[in-house]
Amino acid sequence: MFLTPEEEKMSNGEYGETIRKSMDILIALGDIYGAEKFVDISSAQVSGVSYKTIGQAGLEYLEDLALDTKAKASIPSTLNPAGVDLDNWEELGFSEFFANKQNKIVDAYGKLGINTTCTCTPYLIGNVPRFGDHISWSESSAVAYVNSVIGARTNREGGPGALAAAICGKTPLYGFHLDENRKATLKVNVDTELKGADFGALGYAIGQIVKDGVPYFTLSENQKISNDDLKTLGAALASSGAVALYQVEGVTPEYKDVGVEELKDVVSIDSSDIKETRAKLSTSDKDADLVCLGCPHASLAEIESLAEIVKGKKIKNELWICTSINIKASADRMGYTKIIENAGGHIVCDTCMVVAPIEDLGYKVIGVNSAKAANYVPSMGGIDVKYDDVENLLIFE
Repeated sequence: MFLTPEEEKMSNGEYGETIRKSMDILIALGDIYGAEKFVDISSAQVSGVSYKTIGQAGLEYLEDLALDTKAKASIPSTLNPAGVDLDNWEELGFSEFFANKQNKIVDAYGKLGINTTCTCTPYLIGNVPRFGDHISWSESSAVAYVNSVIGARTNREGGPGALAAAICGKTPLYGFHLDENRKATLKVNVDTELKGADFGALGYAIGQIVKDGVPYFTLSENQKISNDDLKTLGAALASSGAVALYQVEGVTPEYKDVGVEELKDVVSIDSSDIKETRAKLSTSDKDADLVCLGCPHASLAEIESLAEIVKGKKIKNELWICTSINIKASADRMGYTKIIENAGGHIVCDTCMVVAPIEDLGYKVIGVNSAKAANYVPSMGGIDVKYDDVENLLIFE
């Protein structure tokens, strides 16, 4: 790779050992993917936060990096979800051992200058790149959202690569940073109107077909689609395939520039396909003893909707809605948290059902309205899932 004089100094260790190690990672990535040079980035989002996924070795690696006082994130950077609610872990049943390890991980990231708000929806809490910005994000659902809905540019980075980019403020110029790699590869005609968990089912079905390609969706004439629906769609695409970018005709900002008229690969999705995929996403037809929502982390609008559903009622099964501490603060102010807690539910911060050691809490079936969660919870936690809209998952007294 071509390095500028400043980049050579970083690589040679003139700014400290952590920056040198970070440049080594970025240069290696650039060599692997054929990048000719680096590009400056405006933000980073770093995964590899939960003690469940990175373990003791990951904690020690981060604490070692954090010893270098010269090493700080050079651009606005945020963290992916942790393995527990950092403040209320005991109330939710998590062990003191795990919570202590988890807090040490987050503390190490803080010493490296990463914002310790833990969320997979950084675009909801102020880490919002502009259209066309080059960034380095690693959470798969956030990558799909920021590439597609905002039109910033990132590859699907690993945690160490995104952390290295955060420290150096640079990433190799390849992949989705380049115009030619942002073209559509599959046209998807959706011949039915979608609502709720249908968007996750659509993403799951198409992700399996398109793999790491770029799907282009045409929706039915009267279809309405919100930012939360786009969030759900992208998360499902990213988890069942490896989609980092998708387009929706008339909705996403780059849909006119992706060469869809040249596509020969076309598939159609109808109501029977959606119904079949929804059924496939459940591993159990039993009632959920825990309904866990917010994968990706819930927006304020989603929390408001849930508050409307449970207002004045009592829930028989357990309910968690996972979000960032920032969104929970807004929900507190708006009164949504009190309504949900009065019904017997919890707003859970910092974590989610995928990266938390939820398998240690005794639940047998978890109800989810997220195709990403339905895909990962059985394999990562060994727990059955029931996939449906929240109204059908909750049991009221």
